[in-house]
Amino acid sequence: MSHFAKINSSNVVTEIIVSEKDFINSGSVGDEFLWVQTSYNNNFRKNYASVGNTYDRTRDAFIEAKPYPSWTLVEDTCRWAAPTVNPSTGPDDIYNWNEDTASWVSEV
Repeated sequence: MSHFAKINSSNVVTEIIVSEKDFINSGSVGDEFLWVQTSYNNNFRKNYASVGNTYDRTRDAFIEAKPYPSWTLVEDTCRWAAPTVNPSTGPDDIYNWNEDTASWVSEV
């Protein structure tokens, strides 16, 4: 069994199912080209698909929605990164991004 993400005409993930490829190919769940295989352990397509993610055909990757305007996409992982590194040094350090100040703010 494999995981498949259904994408709409805007390449946004609308559904995730566990299925055999033959079932996807049978047309029982619609056009087989609307279904893209995903891997929960990130073996391919960079990231596991989630509803609301975008499938980028050029990068062959699932990408989460951009969390903040100032963040940039890291090409090799297809994940978003803040302009500065999170200063957290351990599990008890909790920092949240503040877009207005473009900085990490301690919540402790």
